[in-house]
Amino acid sequence: MRRRDFLLTTAAGAAAAATTACWTDHSLLAQVPGVRPPQAAGVKVLNPGGRVPVSLIIDDSTCLVNLNRFAIPQFAAAWKAFPERKWSQPWRKMPHEIPDSFVRKFGQWCTENGVKGKYSVVPFPACVGRVDRVLPGWTARELNDSLKLVREELTPNWDIHPEMVTHTRVINTKTGHPYPQQDLEHMENWRWTDGKSVDELANYMSYGLNILRNVGLPCEGLTTPGGFASRVLPELAQATLESCRDVYQTEIPHYFRHLYADGERSVAPRVEYAAGLDTDNPRCVVSIIGCTGDWTGGWDCSSHGDLDRFINADLTQGRMIDVIERGEPAIIVCHWTGIYFNGEEIGFHVFQEVVRRLHAKYDHLQWMKLSEISRYWAAKELTQWKRPPGNLADDAWNIHAPFACPQMTVALPAAPGKTPQLAFQGQQTRLTQVKSAKLLKAGTWFHHAEQSVVCFDLPRGGSQLKWV
Repeated sequence: MRRRDFLLTTAAGAAAAATTACWTDHSLLAQVPGVRPPQAAGVKVLNPGGRVPVSLIIDDSTCLVNLNRFAIPQFAAAWKAFPERKWSQPWRKMPHEIPDSFVRKFGQWCTENGVKGKYSVVPFPACVGRVDRVLPGWTARELNDSLKLVREELTPNWDIHPEMVTHTRVINTKTGHPYPQQDLEHMENWRWTDGKSVDELANYMSYGLNILRNVGLPCEGLTTPGGFASRVLPELAQATLESCRDVYQTEIPHYFRHLYADGERSVAPRVEYAAGLDTDNPRCVVSIIGCTGDWTGGWDCSSHGDLDRFINADLTQGRMIDVIERGEPAIIVCHWTGIYFNGEEIGFHVFQEVVRRLHAKYDHLQWMKLSEISRYWAAKELTQWKRPPGNLADDAWNIHAPFACPQMTVALPAAPGKTPQLAFQGQQTRLTQVKSAKLLKAGTWFHHAEQSVVCFDLPRGGSQLKWV
């Protein structure tokens, strides 16, 4: 499955690089996991609060600029050597702007309905202008107001990602200008990344990250445009780790590159390149995997959506049901251009109905930002649980966590008549018993069959969970 329909194109020679085999060849997703700590038997880490994470990934968004209007002719120019590849989208009829009034409308609706996710801000959208300098066609006040809207309305519930730098032509980071060549080898979506080293990719990623840092936008991760880095996946992961830590000092960087829109392959996040777990500088990077195609309005507004592919009207079938039922994070993928749909808001209407149907069917979903999902999976896989030396009562676990994590939820052997207590830095905190999983939150626990499920805010470093 590919994130954009135009990546389906396969042609001889250079055009073949536009395909993204990583979405069809499972082995290519097998990045280096890094170290994993040994674990004591009897501990099973569950989803946060016993709920299934859901999220929305929005690609191709930025401040004010309607990316398609300016990107499509650049895509066509890059493909001019391959006349069999047609670019027939009516880009001249597309509006130049996606107005802030729509951003505000969308953000407020999502807040009211608990929706969280990731929102790209392309730093130098389609080479129109840098969001930290000037956008020709808009006043400085309009740009500043748009950035303020993103900071104040979106960042509480949305991760902000650069989608590389322009989403079209590659920028020479030494000059700040796009390379003069207009071909696939100098487009972010296609061949430029072939053969690039970690340092080269990290330099390019840092360029985009620094633009967003200049305007006060927080970033903990990156989104790849189109086929960016499809042939250098190990370097992509490592460069994400290096650039996010360098520019933002991000504790747990993450990136969105892959999706599986059907089948039984896992869409759980992949915790990669974990190292230094016993030091003051633990490291890892998390690959976030989407579980749907863009069935809202399409990146180029060429589709009116396919709502039932997410979840059908009688709430019995759909990709979201498939993933939620197996307990993995169900992350929807869409494009901002299709959500707005040239002012018709077709993609937005599709998404609103998806949310309504999901909430009608399930009462155990938890909307989360990608950074929150990444943190939970890093803590889930990298926290060590072990018995205290000499413990024979089967009622205590020593915990070493390289990363703190809210709502850590684990199933443990039941200890009838006892209550779990968390000890950290000399403080003892007893958890409160609740009657069912629906009432579970940080600081509580409940009995389930022959196990007890406990939920607590996991502190970084050493702590102990004990039945008393």
